[in-house]
Amino acid sequence: MSRCTTVSRSLDEPVSGTAATAATWLLLEQPGPWGAKALTSSHLDPALGRALEAAAEGTGVRVALVRRPGRHADPGRPSVRHVYAAHCVPGNVWLHSATTRDPYALLDLDLAGLGAGDPRSFGTVLGGRRHPDGPLALVCTNGKRDRCCALLGRPLADELSTSGAHDVWEVTHLGGHRFAPTVLVLPYGYAYGRADVRTVEAALRGALEGRVVLDGCRGCSAWERPGQAAELAVRSTAREDAAGALSVVRTEGGAPRWQVTVAHADGRRWRVTVVQGASLPPRPESCGAAVLGTPARMDVVAVREVRPTALAS
Repeated sequence: MSRCTTVSRSLDEPVSGTAATAATWLLLEQPGPWGAKALTSSHLDPALGRALEAAAEGTGVRVALVRRPGRHADPGRPSVRHVYAAHCVPGNVWLHSATTRDPYALLDLDLAGLGAGDPRSFGTVLGGRRHPDGPLALVCTNGKRDRCCALLGRPLADELSTSGAHDVWEVTHLGGHRFAPTVLVLPYGYAYGRADVRTVEAALRGALEGRVVLDGCRGCSAWERPGQAAELAVRSTAREDAAGALSVVRTEGGAPRWQVTVAHADGRRWRVTVVQGASLPPRPESCGAAVLGTPARMDVVAVREVRPTALAS
């Protein structure tokens, strides 16, 4: 059977509007093997993993495990772990880091506050502060969820690490297996599909300079899927690459058709029509899928710049 990535690429399935959704990412270092649901199937205490999943529910926080690229011996539980929190909503983007000897301390974090963009509990509980070393690149490599993530993601993570790209981590799950290798760049929260070293290095340079690279971009995790597609369409139309320039300020309607209002920091606004379609012909949505599927796609059918007075009509 063909790999899901091979079929998706051969059918030229668009990647826009396919990023995972999270206003804030909370990342805990956990080396060693990961299972399909890594928070409860790794050397992390599964009770802690379940508690973190439950605590994050409805807060806008997505919890994931990370590890350094390379061979994954079975070291058990590390004595000191890196922890990161990144908020991706324009106007209040930040990336904080900490280390901890006690991963259970993460249960004392104010996850609702983190999801709303308030990092204070990260500092109070973990001694965290603004990350001093630039952006992070997170490469999905969890072969237990989908073999393509391991077959394609691990070589990419290794190559990025050996090429000198700064702060590269493997991550447990970014969604969209059929777009592997998939990468998330923090703090701005833009995800990339079918990524290669050139694309990721360009995205990291861009993030360091406060820019968004559109090549292979799946969207910003701060927005739901229609908003992701709309924001990328406006960036392309307006030739805007400043990371904090655009915000999704309104989404009206529902599947299969939305009207999304995208605002520029300089006051300009666009109304974007996004239509949900089905990716045809049927294809494997992941290598482990028992049946073929027709994954939803976000098609932008109109981008119109509007005057502020027109928005009320």
